[in-house]
Amino acid sequence: MNRIPFPAMQYPLVAILRGLRPEETEGVVGGLIEAGFTAIEIPLNSPDPFRSIEIAAKMAPADCLIGAGTVLTLEDVASLDAAGGRLMVSPNVEPEVIKAAVARGMVTLPGVFTPTEALAAARAGATGLKFFPANVLGPAGINAIRAVLPKDLLIAAVGGVSEVNFADYMRAGITAFGLGSSLYKPGMSAADVVERAKLTLTAYDAAQAG
Repeated sequence: MNRIPFPAMQYPLVAILRGLRPEETEGVVGGLIEAGFTAIEIPLNSPDPFRSIEIAAKMAPADCLIGAGTVLTLEDVASLDAAGGRLMVSPNVEPEVIKAAVARGMVTLPGVFTPTEALAAARAGATGLKFFPANVLGPAGINAIRAVLPKDLLIAAVGGVSEVNFADYMRAGITAFGLGSSLYKPGMSAADVVERAKLTLTAYDAAQAG
């Protein structure tokens, strides 16, 4: 099955803004983009998430990837598409949900933990895999599963990953990450988020330089 590729990005990092409110979206998302983030995920268990996604999608440059996390149903995929989202992130592997998102031209990152889940997601046409919780599997665990996966899959580590352990994952060849509470928590100001974003990208550069 043809996969929708993950777009080329200087930083293959997804900012996970769980709990973001629509009235905060412009400031927080605008600050993240200005800092250098080009992939933004607003989980659907946030307040009025599709409104926030719509705001973010309208304001973001064309090279930015805006979408939703915690996508569980076909109805969620349809609502995400209507809001202008192009990124579908789920906590699980539901082949019909993945296929529906692919059919709408979305980049898809379902959550996996085992080889069985990972291969099922690959068969459904996922762009990449979100290994979660990454801090349980660890870099070695993710790398071991990656050995049996199609080479064109993006592999991202999510859960317990932050600027303090980028280097551990990069040594295992894992360079894409989803960043949640280390970057954003409900109640943080846009300025706080921008400061965290800049520290995160500086640490990413340092880890890559090695």
